[in-house]
Amino acid sequence: MAEVDKTQLAQFLLRMGDNTLILGHRVSEWCGHSPVLEEDIALANTALDLLGQTSLWLGYAAEVRGTGETADDVAFLRDAWDFRNLLLVELPNGDFGRTMMRQFLFDAFHSVLLGRLLQSSDQTVREIAEKASKEVAYHVERSADTVVGLGDGTEESHARMQAALDYLWPYVGEMFASDETDRALAAAGVAPDPANLRDDFDALIGKVLAEATLHIPDSDFAHKGGRTGAMHTEHLGHILCQMQWLQRVYPNANW
Repeated sequence: MAEVDKTQLAQFLLRMGDNTLILGHRVSEWCGHSPVLEEDIALANTALDLLGQTSLWLGYAAEVRGTGETADDVAFLRDAWDFRNLLLVELPNGDFGRTMMRQFLFDAFHSVLLGRLLQSSDQTVREIAEKASKEVAYHVERSADTVVGLGDGTEESHARMQAALDYLWPYVGEMFASDETDRALAAAGVAPDPANLRDDFDALIGKVLAEATLHIPDSDFAHKGGRTGAMHTEHLGHILCQMQWLQRVYPNANW
């Protein structure tokens, strides 16, 4: 097993934590605005799960970085170009169908990844993955059921879900883009190479989308740059303005 470089390990932890942080914030925007009360509660609970996972990933990232930071510092005191989340999770919610399609695509990827992380050579990564995987097993079951219910529902709901899938599909490929950090961590046994997750992901979503009578777009094009920090959409800056303003205006404020 290769030795783990702390800088590369921290990058991986930021990628994990930033995904759940930004998606958790996005999902929380539905609180009080969902189509029905049951969905309002379910989405709020999903957001809470994601934010709880964020605290663990970013807390470990702060520890590995060794700069005396906390998880809150890492979340609230970085600028957009320092974030390492997938572009998919920072996209606007759109209608309820687009939100649930985005959730399903991420949940499917997340569940496959966490399953591999249960075998990580890093004990803390294993422990976080074990906790998170229990929550994500419910997330992917629920989002898949919703995609099927809407996709194979009315003519209107089917059309909206197909439009959501068409819109989001170009952001899926980034999940499986590998770089030097991924290869180094795979060699060390800390985390899988994302490229090796694609077959399991395709099998999972293929079964669900077929049941939902939805057609997977025939395109390999993928927007990239979020997980490396090379590029983010304009939407991330707006998210951070909402999420970070209190800490920025009143540093170290306590309730």
